[in-house]
Formats: sequence, C-alpha cells, structure tokens
Amino acid sequence: MRIRPLPAALAGALLLLGGGAVVAQIEGGGSGVAPVDSGSAYEVAGIAVDVAGKTADAARLGGWRLAQRKAWVQLSKRLGGGGGLVSDGTLDSMVSGIVVENEQIGPDRYIAKLGVLFNRARASSILGISAYADRSPPMLVIPIEWSGGVGRGFEQPTAWQQAWARYRTGNSAIDYVRPAGSGPDALLLNVGQVQRPGRGWWRTILDQYGANDVLIPVVKLYRQWPGGPIIGVFEARHGPDNDMIGSFTLRVGNADGLPQLLDTGVKRIDDLYQQALRSGDLRVDASLSPPPPPEPVVGDDTPDDGIVEDDGSTATASGAGISIIVQFDTPQATTVSSTESALRGIPGVRSAATTSLALGGVSLMRVTYDGDPEALKSALEARGYQVFGSGQTLRIRRVSQLLPADLPVDSATTGG
Repeated sequence: MRIRPLPAALAGALLLLGGGAVVAQIEGGGSGVAPVDSGSAYEVAGIAVDVAGKTADAARLGGWRLAQRKAWVQLSKRLGGGGGLVSDGTLDSMVSGIVVENEQIGPDRYIAKLGVLFNRARASSILGISAYADRSPPMLVIPIEWSGGVGRGFEQPTAWQQAWARYRTGNSAIDYVRPAGSGPDALLLNVGQVQRPGRGWWRTILDQYGANDVLIPVVKLYRQWPGGPIIGVFEARHGPDNDMIGSFTLRVGNADGLPQLLDTGVKRIDDLYQQALRSGDLRVDASLSPPPPPEPVVGDDTPDDGIVEDDGSTATASGAGISIIVQFDTPQATTVSSTESALRGIPGVRSAATTSLALGGVSLMRVTYDGDPEALKSALEARGYQVFGSGQTLRIRRVSQLLPADLPVDSATTGG
C-alpha cells in the first residue's frame, strides 16, 4: 500500500484540527487492516470435498489435491479453455494457495469447503490467454458501516472494512484502491467526507491515493437482540454525489455469522459494480478531473504561441511545458524504465520520471509536456496504450494485453 507525503492543502487542513489530536490519530495506526494482495491470482471458491485416508494428514492432502482438480476444471471453463484436466504436478506448480473456508478433520476423513488460488501468469500460459485483465479506472473504496445509529468509515476499526480487506479482487473487473486505515486515512476517509460533494477537496484526496473516482459501499446492521439475528442492508454507492448503484438485504441467525454475512455482502456489491461497469452506468465523474489550464492570450500583432516559417508551418515556441500525472501498471521493475522510455520518445515530452513506485500495483509518473494533454493522449493511444481520464491526470494500460470482451463473470461467493 502506497503512503505518499501529504499535499500542502491537506497538511494545512490537518493543522487546523489541533496538533496533539492529529498526531494521536495518525500514530495510532489501528483504524483498519491491510488488504490481501490478490491481483496476481485467479480464485475459485466454494469447492466441496469429502475424502477418506489412512491418516488425518493423508485425508487432508487428498482433499486439497481433489480441490485443485475441481477448481482447475471450473477455471478452465470460465476462461474458455474447455475444462480439460492437467497433471497433479502441473497443478502444484500453478496453485499459489489454498483458502480454507470450512473444514472438519477426523482420524481418517476430511470434509471441507475450500478455495484455490492459481498463479495468473502460469495458468494463463497453459490456457493460451493473456494474463492481463481489462479493468476499470482506479476506484478509491471507502466502506461505511452503520451500527447502533453510528456511522464509521476509517475513524475506527470496523468489521465491514475488514471484510473488504480480505476480499480477493483478482477476478473482479473493478480496479479497487483499498486503503489500509493507516497514516491520514482516519482523518480523510470518514463518514463526513462521503457527504461532501465539493469537487476540489475530492480531487486532492483522489490524487493522494492515485485514484480517478470513489466507490462507497455501505452496510446498515440491525441486531434483533444481543447475540441474536443480524439483518444487513447493503448499498452500492458511487461518486462524490453518493449516487445509488443498487441495494439488497441479507440476514444471519446469530452474531457468529456476521463475518459470513459481510463477506457475502462484499461479493454481491462487487457484482453490482461490475454490472454497472459493463452497462456504462459506472463512469468516472468528469468533474473530478483537474480543470484545464487557461488558454494563452494571443496578441493581434505578435503571436506568442509559435513562429511562422517560410513554408507556412508553425513551430511551437520554447516554454516551460505543463505537468501531467500518468498512472501506469508496474508488475515488475523493468516496466518502470520501459514505460518511462516510451513516454520520453513522444515528441513534445520534456521529461518523464516516476514519482511514486508501487511494484505489483499502480505507480505514478510526472510528465512535462509541451502542448495540449489531449495531444499526448492521442500519441499514447497511437503507441498501443489504452488511455483513461482527461486533462492533467491520465491512466494508461497496454491494449495488446486485454482479455477477450466476452469473458464470463465469476459468480462464486467468497466466504461460503
């Protein structure tokens, strides 16, 4: 998780709250948990196994091998591979983890419901597809939990934020930016902020977290009595205006089922966001993009935007250039230098330097460009990039790495 230095505007606002209180909240570090890293894995959840063996360990190992085979068949069918089996040795080299959702271990029997994580690069190479998934622009997630009439975001630890932290997003088409609840998160990402539609402050916060827009999943918990049934009303909201995407209600019989209730709610809300993305209802709010720089005033007698040459063409005069933030994926260290070189090779680019590095995630590059940002956007698209955003904040991806457009959606529910 990237923690970037606070911009001057944020730092000034925090000082207004009182120095002692600010230090106490930032140093506490207990307002959330770090999200699991699942971007490099395919997940298949809810695999039921019932295996007998000579010993408990033998039965458990047999159950895990059976789960690998079943999960591979499901994954292969989902990604268009036909569902054919491969050898156990090949599966062992692809499986990066086993998620135990529920298990019962006896002296010679193993009954469980498991999830299997496959290494994305190795599984894709065997299936003959690209390991890169086309996803939405980066979306900052602020989970809001209402319980007992009190709403909380990252002000204090919540079971709702923990459910989003343990949700594996590798199969989702949404590029979630999930804060860990550390540093300034408790002060910036709270219930009060999601109720403020002012775009200027939102632009500052989104730039701090390297996101283009905000998603606000909300849960309202109603407890019938202590330790008794819990009803959860879930809402998928989007943007500074808190627009409703969809809602639903779930119920569990006792307090012990709260984690499962929330895990199921996260999965259902993710499905709503993906459906909205496919239908075009989940779009980046254009008002969150920085305003374009003012156009230079051109005099009637002496044009200051160029020099007219003998052949009638116009050459751009030397100037300071404009600063553009480019967000790009960095799965490995070599991607940084190759992307910087590609940007520097574009005519009009004075400099391109990475200012925030996140290996395995999304890094930020500051580009100084002589010209209109739309011209840079067109140049990037001509060089094989898919470009999101506008103005002085752009998000780029390689078009050649996109998965097929008709890729089926994973309907498995995390958490059993």
